[in-house]
Amino acid sequence: QVQLVESGGGLVQAGGSLRLACAASGSTLSINVMDWYRQAPGKQRELVARIWSSSGRTDYPDSVKGRFTISRDNAKNTVYLQMNSLKPEDTAVYYCHALILIGGWNDYWGQGTQVTVSS
Repeated sequence: QVQLVESGGGLVQAGGSLRLACAASGSTLSINVMDWYRQAPGKQRELVARIWSSSGRTDYPDSVKGRFTISRDNAKNTVYLQMNSLKPEDTAVYYCHALILIGGWNDYWGQGTQVTVSS
């Protein structure tokens, strides 16, 4: 079992920056992948950043590439999402997500944190 708690959301003007944090607890050594997803009103949840535990490889969709950076602090069991050059279309609830491969893929979600970008 893994518990995820996000923090760092808020209101920011377009062009500004925010850093989200996701603190993991529980079976953190078993985590294979950690992601950030977002969901805007009336839209499907979409992946915005991924980091692989074994290699540190990161992946981003084109919509955020060059603006968002995912990173991790293993000592703190925390994953961060640095968001720069924010746009109004980045407004959404941002969710932390973890995948563990034990007897199949098991996934865990945080409660979400609201990010609002004003124009």
